[in-house]
Amino acid sequence: MKAVLCKQFGPPESLVLEDLPSPKPGAGEVVVSIKTASVNFPDVLIIQNKYQFKPPLPFSPGSELAGVVKEIGPGVTNVKVGDKVIAFVTFGAFAEEVKTEAVRLLPLPEGMSYEEGASFILTYGTTDHALRDRAQMKPGESLLVLGAAGGVGVAAIEIGKAMGARVIACASSDDKLAVCKQHGADETINYATEDLRERIKALTGGKGVDVIYDAVGGSYSEPAFRSIAWRGRHLVIGFAAGEIPKLPLNLALLKGASIVGVFWGDFTKREPAAFAESAKQLGRWYKEGRLKPHVSTTFPLARAAEAMNLLASRKAKGKVVIRIGA
Repeated sequence: MKAVLCKQFGPPESLVLEDLPSPKPGAGEVVVSIKTASVNFPDVLIIQNKYQFKPPLPFSPGSELAGVVKEIGPGVTNVKVGDKVIAFVTFGAFAEEVKTEAVRLLPLPEGMSYEEGASFILTYGTTDHALRDRAQMKPGESLLVLGAAGGVGVAAIEIGKAMGARVIACASSDDKLAVCKQHGADETINYATEDLRERIKALTGGKGVDVIYDAVGGSYSEPAFRSIAWRGRHLVIGFAAGEIPKLPLNLALLKGASIVGVFWGDFTKREPAAFAESAKQLGRWYKEGRLKPHVSTTFPLARAAEAMNLLASRKAKGKVVIRIGA
C-alpha cells in the first residue's frame, strides 16, 4: 500500500510517499481501506513535533478518515468486512490502509459521502462536546465563533443553531463570512477590517456574548474574552493562529466568567458512554439536515503536503479532504 510518511520532523514539504506492506489486525483491531481522509490542524503540528501526542518515527499523519473495513482481528464484533465506516485514529490516515482499534469505528451515516464522512466525527464531535457538554449552552444564548469558516467553525455554527443559539461568526475575509452565512450564522464580523470588541458590543446591546468558541487563539482571544457576558464561557478549542494567548485572569473574576478547556480526544477515551451518546446525537442532526460538512477542496494522496499547507495558511474554507481510494 502507499502511504505518506513523516520520517523526520519538519514542514509538510518534508513528507514522502512510499510503498509499505499492508497492515495485519491483531485482537480487537481492524484494517480499513481508506477512501478519504481530511486534514486537521493537529496533523500540521504532529509532523513538526509540536503536538501533545508524539508518535515514533516514521509515521503517517492524518487523523480522520472514511473507508471500508478490509479485515478484522479476533474478538471484533461491532463491524464486519465490507462495512462503510468513519474513524478518528490520531495518526495513520494519509495512506491507502490503516490498522486501528475496532472501538474507534463508527458507521458511515446513510446518505453521507466519503468526503463528508472524513470531515465529520472530529470537527462535529469536538464541537458537540464543547457546546453541549463543556459550555452547557442554552437556547437563546449568544455564541461567538472565532475562525468560523474553518472546519470546526462551520460545525460550531451548525450545532449552535441546532441548539437554539444566536450565532455570531468571525472570520478574516468577506468570502469566508459568506460561507458562514450559508451555514446559518445570524451575524458576522470581519476581524481583519472591523473592531472586534466594538462589533460585539453593538451586536449584543452592550451585554457581551454568552459563549465564545475559540479555535484560533493568538491576538483574537483577549478582545473576545473582554467582550464576554456575565457568567460567560470561553471555550479553548485550539490555536490555529499559532500563538497560545495569555489571558489576564482578573477578567474572569470581573465577569464571573469561565475559561473552559475542550480536549475531545481524551474525552472519547475517558468517557466512552458520553461519547457514544454524542455520536448518536450528531447522527440524528445529520439525518434531520441540520449538519452539512463543508468540503471546499480535495487533493490526491500524492499532494498531501499541499493540502496541509493550504490548511496551515488559514486560507481554507471548511474542510480540506484527501481522496485516496476509488
